Amino acid sequence: MIPSNSEQHPPRIRDLVWYYLRLGTIGFGGPVALCAQMEKELVEDRQWLSKEEMRDGIAVCQSLPGPLAIQVGIFISYLRGGFWGAWAGGWAFILPNFIIVSALGALYVHFSGLPILTAIFYGVSPEVIALILHSCYRLAKLGMDDWLQWIIAAICFAITIALHAEVAALFVGSGIIGIAYYGLMFRRRSPSPTVIAAISAGAGISKVAGLPILGKLLVFFLKAGSLTFGSGLVIVPFLEKGLVQNTGWINEREFLVAVAIGMISPGPVVITATFVGYLVAGFWGAAISTIGIFLPSFLFVLVVAPILVRHRAQPDVQGFVKGAYAAAIGTILGAAVLLGKIAIGDWLTALIAATSLIVLFRWKVSNPMLVAATAIIGIVAFPILSPTWVFVK
Repeated sequence: MIPSNSEQHPPRIRDLVWYYLRLGTIGFGGPVALCAQMEKELVEDRQWLSKEEMRDGIAVCQSLPGPLAIQVGIFISYLRGGFWGAWAGGWAFILPNFIIVSALGALYVHFSGLPILTAIFYGVSPEVIALILHSCYRLAKLGMDDWLQWIIAAICFAITIALHAEVAALFVGSGIIGIAYYGLMFRRRSPSPTVIAAISAGAGISKVAGLPILGKLLVFFLKAGSLTFGSGLVIVPFLEKGLVQNTGWINEREFLVAVAIGMISPGPVVITATFVGYLVAGFWGAAISTIGIFLPSFLFVLVVAPILVRHRAQPDVQGFVKGAYAAAIGTILGAAVLLGKIAIGDWLTALIAATSLIVLFRWKVSNPMLVAATAIIGIVAFPILSPTWVFVK
């Protein structure tokens, strides 16, 4: 086996904790942007892992339910720090965002809504769409190698747009196509039973009647974290149906505020769960919802990561990874379109998205700087333009 760069610069568990505390505090732009940032900082700058390890991590995590960025962070922490490194690095990644979003939830509840959040959402959300598109371009360069992957990506893009939701079977099906084309044409048993078994096991999580509200929150978000593919970028339709239409815990406006918080705060978009939990049941609701949405990620990655490490060189495993990776690219692009319908509704938001995309391609501008700049634009422009489409489904 060719030694990777990571063998020359092995991090300690405390290095992983400090890195992910920092990334969880300043990492903006959603899962694709965060994965691209980890790829740049950990592969190119710190040399903690190789390009192949990063690509495998993204692909296998995207083929599992749950938030992509957190899972990739757990996977990397497992590779470099073992079982306890995975738990330490993963929760370090989550903790800063949990504190920030819980504080925003407390402010929102205390002041009966924060009107300034609407203005910030107005300016920042189209910039986030640009971040997603730019980061998806970087991820495509990292792992899209041939025509079949692009065909898989295009099909998954079209299905995501058509159904307005995540489709778990896309990732498993794309992985099986990858096995057939790149692997051993099913002459051996498929290497993906763990993935399929995990999906089947997750399907057993359902609503439990008679539970107190904290128990209901835990069950709902365990289900969301276990069954929702495509990470935070396509988890929005699932959450909206469950939180607004089925349970009625929050209304449409509160849901979109929660999505805005997830988009403008650092860390993964699914931190929306923390904000929702606070609205429904205060601090403990936020804590329970956060545990529920993220706990399945640890369990999935800690089951799959050792298998991937042992069998990564097998053609069937590589084929599954390549097919699932292509599905990830197509689904994330589809989700960008779906979120764009919420984020872009007039000439100014279209201009912000286009300008942000140009800036990202031409200059090395940090995500926090772009978020701050577009937030200021939103705060200034929203009272002047008074767009009526904001928070209208």
